[in-house]
Amino acid sequence: MDSVRGDGDGWVVADTGARFWGRFGAAGLLLRAPLTNGQPAVLLQHRAWWSHQGGTWALPGGARDSHESAEEAALREAAEEAGIVPGATIIRSSVVTKRIDGQAHWTYTTVIADAAELLPTAANHESTELRWVPEEKIEGMRLHPGFRSSWPLLRVVETLPGASNDFAGAGTVELESGRFAWQLP
Repeated sequence: MDSVRGDGDGWVVADTGARFWGRFGAAGLLLRAPLTNGQPAVLLQHRAWWSHQGGTWALPGGARDSHESAEEAALREAAEEAGIVPGATIIRSSVVTKRIDGQAHWTYTTVIADAAELLPTAANHESTELRWVPEEKIEGMRLHPGFRSSWPLLRVVETLPGASNDFAGAGTVELESGRFAWQLP
């Protein structure tokens, strides 16, 4: 095991006094998979009551360690918090969805990935529930404030016919930086 594993745990304090988790930033995994009708569902985590912004729905994610890329951190956190096997996903894009500049520099990166099907999940102590949620139902949920503010950027804005992605099925397509479509099989 890497000797710096877990060295990202801790708060960064912005010039405004606001606190952000992850000494080297943070990352989360927005994992999409097709429902039986071909439309996308996103894996959401109902955060444990004791956690920061507990009781809200968000993406599996957390602090980056000093040696990790955002993609590595997001996959690790999804494995720890949701039991997602990294090899069962294909990363499509990464988007910095929150940036704090000033004396303290901090970013939250959302890593967008697909799975060929709704994968089984296993919650750890940081989750009260994990759920595959159809995209059109996400806005109606009690979302973590950070996820709520980034969701308009991350959601699918159009559906495309035909498949030309790695699963030969449904999947996320980045139309341009930070603008996504769902491609039907």
